[in-house]
Amino acid sequence: MNEEPPSTEAESQKTSIQEKLEKKLKEIYQRFSYKPKNKSEIAETIRDSSDSGVLEKATLSMMEGALKVSTSRVRDIMVHRPQITFVDSDESAEEYIPRIIKSGHSRFPVLSKESDEVIGILMAKDLLGLLDQAGEQKNSDLNSLLRPVVLIPESKKLDTLLEEFKSSRNHMAVVVDEYGGVTGLVTIEDVLEEIVGEIEDEYDEEQIEFIKPISENEFLVSALTPIEQFNEELGSDLQHNNFDTIGGVVMHNFSRLPKLNDSTTISNFKFVVTSTGNKRIKRLKVIKKI
Repeated sequence: MNEEPPSTEAESQKTSIQEKLEKKLKEIYQRFSYKPKNKSEIAETIRDSSDSGVLEKATLSMMEGALKVSTSRVRDIMVHRPQITFVDSDESAEEYIPRIIKSGHSRFPVLSKESDEVIGILMAKDLLGLLDQAGEQKNSDLNSLLRPVVLIPESKKLDTLLEEFKSSRNHMAVVVDEYGGVTGLVTIEDVLEEIVGEIEDEYDEEQIEFIKPISENEFLVSALTPIEQFNEELGSDLQHNNFDTIGGVVMHNFSRLPKLNDSTTISNFKFVVTSTGNKRIKRLKVIKKI
C-alpha cells in the first residue's frame, strides 16, 4: 500500500516554521557575536545595554569614562601651571613648609634656581626627615629629599599614561610643551576620575581654594565656588535661582558641555574653561572687564 505524499499546505507550514526558527537563531547569534567596528559603535552598544536594563547606570558611566580615556589627552585634564604649588630649589624649609601645609597636597615640583626646569619632586612625607627626635628642624639639603621627576608631553593619551603610572608606580607627572617649558601636571587620580568620577577624601573640602588671583583682574576659580562667595570676592552681582555654584551658572550659559579653552561672557566677566572632567566644568579662568 502506497503512502500518500504530504500535502502542499503542511509542507508550506513546516517550511515557514523552519524559516522563522532559522531567522530567530540568526538574530540571537548576531546579538552575541556582534563585533563593533569602532568606538562609536561600542558606546552605542553599551548605552543600548543600559537602556534595556542589562547594565546599571553606574557601570555605564564607568564604561563611557573608560572609552573617553582611550581618546583623551593629557592637555584635556591637566592642572595648569598657575594652579600648581611649586617649591624653588633655593628656598629654605622655613619658606616652603608653610606653603606646603596650606596646600594640603602630597607632591610638589621643585624648580631649579638657574632655569625654569623641574629638577625633582618633593614628597610631603619626606619632610619628616627634617625633624630630629625632639621634633626640632634639622639643617638639610633640599636636593637630598628629591624624587625623580617624570616629564610627559601635553599630547600623550590618557590610556597610555595610566599604563605608565601603573608600571612605574609613579603617581604624578609634570607636563611640558614642545619647547620643554612646564605647562602643568597630572596625577593618577586625575586619570582615574575620568573613569569613576570625582574621588574625594575627608580633606578635600578643606583643600579647595575657590578663588586664586593671578593678576589684578584675572582669577583662577573652582567651578564649585558658591555664587555668594564669587560675588563677594569679585564685587559682582551674579544671580541664578537654579544653581548654587559658579560652575552651574557658566554651564547654563553655554547650554552644552564646553570644551577646554571655550569661553563665554556673563555680565562684565569673561569665563574661560581651563579644566573639565566627568561631564562637568572643573576650573575656570575669570577675566574681569574694566
